[in-house]
Amino acid sequence: MALAALKEELTCSICLNIYTDPVTLKCGHSFCRECIENVLETQSASANLKCFTCPECRGEFEEFPMLQKNVSLHNIAKHVLSGKQEKAVVEIFCTYCIRSQVPATKSCLLCEASLCEDHLKVHSKSKEHILIDPITSTANRKCSIHDNVLLYYCTEDTACVCVSCSLAGEHKGHHIESLNEASERIKESLRDLLRSLTLKRQETKRGLQTLQNLKTDMMEKAVGIKDTITTLFSDIRRQLDLLQSKVFCELSSQEERGSLSVSDLIRQRETEKDEMSVEMNHIEEMCNMTDPLALLQAGKSSFPEMDKKARIEETDVLRSINGLDEGLIAATFYKGLADIVTGIKRRSFVPADSDILLDVNTAANTLDISADLRLSSCSVMGNSYTETPQRFEYHQVLSTRSFSTGQHYWEVETARTGNFRLGAAYATVGRQGGPSLIGNNDKSWGLRRYKNQYSIHYDRVVVKIPHKPSSQTLAIFLDYEAGQLSFYELSDPIRHLYTVKTTFTEPVHPAFLMNDNCWIRIIT
Repeated sequence: MALAALKEELTCSICLNIYTDPVTLKCGHSFCRECIENVLETQSASANLKCFTCPECRGEFEEFPMLQKNVSLHNIAKHVLSGKQEKAVVEIFCTYCIRSQVPATKSCLLCEASLCEDHLKVHSKSKEHILIDPITSTANRKCSIHDNVLLYYCTEDTACVCVSCSLAGEHKGHHIESLNEASERIKESLRDLLRSLTLKRQETKRGLQTLQNLKTDMMEKAVGIKDTITTLFSDIRRQLDLLQSKVFCELSSQEERGSLSVSDLIRQRETEKDEMSVEMNHIEEMCNMTDPLALLQAGKSSFPEMDKKARIEETDVLRSINGLDEGLIAATFYKGLADIVTGIKRRSFVPADSDILLDVNTAANTLDISADLRLSSCSVMGNSYTETPQRFEYHQVLSTRSFSTGQHYWEVETARTGNFRLGAAYATVGRQGGPSLIGNNDKSWGLRRYKNQYSIHYDRVVVKIPHKPSSQTLAIFLDYEAGQLSFYELSDPIRHLYTVKTTFTEPVHPAFLMNDNCWIRIIT
């Protein structure tokens, strides 16, 4: 009873076996280290669980609980396990010692008996008598058909066989090996597999570490970008508040000036109204006179009539204060807003590159380049540019600017119809024939629009994009160190079209190709 109680105290409630490397949680319950780690990792992977819990008492832990090794339980469990193993060994006794139980040291497969040291000395040394470590039964060591000892291994049927099976049985004519030979061969195969798995596990571990590092980098980068955006929007809100105050100030100033002018006119009109009221009363009195002599002696009204010039001046005054100057208010607002946007572009975390210009020395003779070096169109008539080694044979042109580090962003406006390619290329890209086109080689990467369909071209690889073109404005984002070139359509909402991933080894130039009277304008 005491042994049963001890065994129960030493049993892990998860695997229901005696503890292996027992550890204890803060709540006091103990488990095998591997068992509790598996449970806690399962809880960690569950999105519904907000904390870790003890499988025994359901005690909760906000963080992954510390696993404290229980030395006492470990020693007791180790002692019990070793005792059980010793007991299992001494349970096999010598077959010939009938007066007392003497532990056996060997078992003979031919005799189907176990022998102690004394009986082993007088036992036959013939090869037919195969001695092995003590076993309780030899049944699984004999052929179920011929009842002979299994001495060989059939490689064709992957089965252990006896002499009769190999000479006259169903394994006759098969390739046969001794058990030792087969065992050594399989062990060597297993060693090879173990070495292969060890290498694969190391590669998997390195790959896992790479993914974990990538996840950490992404999280850190996201935090940095979030901080930058937060700062940027805080600054935008501050500038918008200042702009609002400025526009309100202009509005208040206009309102005050207009109000003063109108107030002056109101006072003048009030005075004139009072004077006219007095004069009207005088005229009414004259109209009511019955004595002609008195009326004629009273004379005409002394109130002067408003002449034409006075009426014009009054109209001009009224026109000058007829409402607020909304145009000035609008101009103040839009200029302030434009200044804010310009400042944002200069200070944003991925600033737009405003100095991307077309390199006329690389432009094909089929292209027209504008004077500001930002607009290129495909010309039917053609041009006669001076021949240079950098000039493309077909309808392409590179920018004068190149990038060999950092992140860069530029936007391009395109014709509503027509075919084009735009992207990036090394200065060492070919200049002649079809292989020189953007994306038809390993030195350029481009987005193509052809027959109202997008596709990505790089190193002679073509990736079709299911999204139909819906905007004339496109954006390109280059991250040189990360080896990424991304394409976006500035529709509503903005749509990510594709990201090419590679390793840049040379400075990268923005590149453009136009066909069919198409045109492209660099707008940032």
